[in-house]
Amino acid sequence: MRERFLFPVFLVLALAGLALTWSQNLAYLGPGSGPGAMADFLSDTVVNPAARSIAFDILIVGWAASIWMVVEGRRRRMRWVWLYPLLGWSGAMAFTFPLFLAMRERALRTPPEIEGRLGTIDGVGLGLVSAFVLALLAFGVRAAALI
Repeated sequence: MRERFLFPVFLVLALAGLALTWSQNLAYLGPGSGPGAMADFLSDTVVNPAARSIAFDILIVGWAASIWMVVEGRRRRMRWVWLYPLLGWSGAMAFTFPLFLAMRERALRTPPEIEGRLGTIDGVGLGLVSAFVLALLAFGVRAAALI
């Protein structure tokens, strides 16, 4: 028997992730920010070792979560599985990962007759996500003078 409390707990975490991250994103990128605000935002994620540590942590966890969300979503035959990583990387992984977990809890309540599998498009998409994350990691590593 599945724990029924997980679904609402994950939804609350998703809403908290959305509110907390976007309150800060809007404060940074809001009125008065110029056309280079996004470049400034990325530069500010590597200004010191503490910022780089958090940025590296989020990138690696987000990368692993993206792979797992697509694989697990396909296995559970969940709809719109690519929406979670796409919204996570463009908006807030702190919102989409708990949202995925909530929707997964719902999917686990009705077991599929046949497990789904990854398709070619999924492989290409995961390759693109990996390239994107590797580029961001390289930017951070270079800023940290680690290589």
